[in-house]
Amino acid sequence: MGEATEISAIRTGGHEDPGQWRRWVVYQVYPRSFADSGADGVGDLRGLLGRLDYLQTLGVDVVWLSPVYRSPMDDNGYDISDYQDIDPLFGTLADWDELVAELHARGMRLVMDLVINHTSDEHPWFVESRSSRDNPKRDWYWWRDPRPGTEPGTPGAEPTNWESHFSGPTWTWDARTGQYYLHIFSRRQPDLNWENPEVRQAVYAMMRWWLDRGVDGFRMDVINMISKDTSLPDTRPRPGSPYGPGDQYFTCGPRNHEYLQEMYREVFASRPGHVLTVGEMPEVSIAEAALFTAPDRHELDMVFQFEHVWLDQGAHKFDILPLKLTELKASMAAWQAGLAGRGWNSLYFGNHDQPRSLSRFGDDGEYRVSAAKTLATVLHLHQGTPYVYQGDELGMANAPFTAITDYRDIQALRFHAEAADRGDDLAALLQAMNRKSRDQGRTPMQWDASPGAGFTSGTPWIAVNPDHVDVNAAAQVGAADSVFEHYRKLIALRHTDPVVTDGEFELLLAEHPAIWVFIRRGRDAELLVAANFSADPVSAVLPLDAGWADAAVILTSHPGRSALPPPDLALAPWESVIWRRPR
Repeated sequence: MGEATEISAIRTGGHEDPGQWRRWVVYQVYPRSFADSGADGVGDLRGLLGRLDYLQTLGVDVVWLSPVYRSPMDDNGYDISDYQDIDPLFGTLADWDELVAELHARGMRLVMDLVINHTSDEHPWFVESRSSRDNPKRDWYWWRDPRPGTEPGTPGAEPTNWESHFSGPTWTWDARTGQYYLHIFSRRQPDLNWENPEVRQAVYAMMRWWLDRGVDGFRMDVINMISKDTSLPDTRPRPGSPYGPGDQYFTCGPRNHEYLQEMYREVFASRPGHVLTVGEMPEVSIAEAALFTAPDRHELDMVFQFEHVWLDQGAHKFDILPLKLTELKASMAAWQAGLAGRGWNSLYFGNHDQPRSLSRFGDDGEYRVSAAKTLATVLHLHQGTPYVYQGDELGMANAPFTAITDYRDIQALRFHAEAADRGDDLAALLQAMNRKSRDQGRTPMQWDASPGAGFTSGTPWIAVNPDHVDVNAAAQVGAADSVFEHYRKLIALRHTDPVVTDGEFELLLAEHPAIWVFIRRGRDAELLVAANFSADPVSAVLPLDAGWADAAVILTSHPGRSALPPPDLALAPWESVIWRRPR
């Protein structure tokens, strides 16, 4: 069965393998930065349409498209004002329809980013809700009176002392109706009240509309924040601030599982084939994730957890801690063990909310190519669904941002403004932002060495990384030892070797500070993966049986080097090797 035929079979319920989706590889497109067809410096749907052959060459199965809905763009599209239209910045619904048709013709699927914890303050639902206290949609959002005995609109008068993820309080005073409304993120992103069944039914109707139109699944933004503790307790404030993190009262709330099971019944249960669902879930535990992704509970296929990307973070995003490989290995292995046979993992090192994974976890200097390959090897050989963030397959790295004017992200700009008001060390903060800002993952895709990197013929909305003259798709596609071609081989290996999808996971040398090595055990074969996460040569004797000496090397980051037969291990800087043997 060909890929395009397979798509049709899946969508009509004709495919015989209900677990086929576990072999898929997802590619995330951040449309604003992917490809600009209109010379306005902003990526769009027609730009993406012009690059589908590139994605087909890479071999990915699914394209996850960050939001392209109508939006005032307070948070780059994660503030939606119309769920059922495309923002003119990105194109039209006709462009979207063409995109779905062209993806399906190439055997690929489309997953839409779905933001249903909150809307834009310009969404008609919220416009009605804030129009008066007796409007029928008033209870579609969280409205509360000021704290008793306080002056409305002043610090400390908010109904709770929760701190927003985008700085400041989570409540904004609305003088017209004399109440506060809740927003976990920007004040222009009011939270929907999922306690109201009318809200849920409106969301489900919208989701069915997109499925009827041809979408193949949803990535659900902060979906573990839709159920709040309705008693709205206060939290412990940060030192020197009236506000503090209240996440324990609005993450994995009391009705979260109930809502997702209801969503499955109302939206997905009657659909032919498999609709891919992944939930972004900050602070989710392994135990909770096992429940959210257990197949018999009918909630989600997988979740995005944050444990491994918070290991280098202290009190806040820009409080950067040293990252120890032993801790990263332990975190990844714990999730492998915790969901094995129970749920399903999503595998990622970077996305639109993170800096470039190569600069963070690898080496973006002398060993850039080797490190990019090795990061990919380790990630793709874990059990779960791998996510390739646009440009990672080229070894894209953080850009040399030095001034606050280089940044565009609301999170970074607001954090910097508050730090300036406090009189903090702004030079040190800018150094931290250069390493961890979300904008680092959002610089334009590097297609070629031209001044606009092949992304645009206009002025890009955010600066192109100057290293694009050397690091770009034109130089790598078809080049035998390139990062791109290594990704192609990893994706092909997942498609052809069931051990990658189904094999059990065992971590070896857990306490070694530089070597990441593990075994994947399948029914008929085993894979041994060994990687050097350092700029120095490393060697070790692995705790393996003698039979591994006859294992075949099936993929390596250094094709010109001969690997020693296991259990002896000797790796060059940032080298990785995969061996295979029958069982």
